[in-house]
Amino acid sequence: MSRNILIKPIISEKSEKLTAKGNQYTFVVDKKANKLEIKKAVEAMFTTNVVAVNTVIVPARLKSRNTRSGVLRGSISSYKKAYVKLAEGEELDIYGSSEE
Repeated sequence: MSRNILIKPIISEKSEKLTAKGNQYTFVVDKKANKLEIKKAVEAMFTTNVVAVNTVIVPARLKSRNTRSGVLRGSISSYKKAYVKLAEGEELDIYGSSEE
């Protein structure tokens, strides 16, 4: 693979519910990656069987913050999010195995 497709996993309330309920994991991925490339990257990195991949492009947002010197304005850039559904009985070790 010439570029890094999987950027990072998303750890949030919604993603935790999807993981517990439907065996789905959420990742931030490269904007130019398609579903087949995402599927191959997950299968290669975690050695699992991927059943389905859904993607969504999260649009950019404007943010502002009030400070003593006035209002600071900025933006959060857009990114692509992938929902990856695994086969029954399989799971990913996103947090890393901590054996003590």
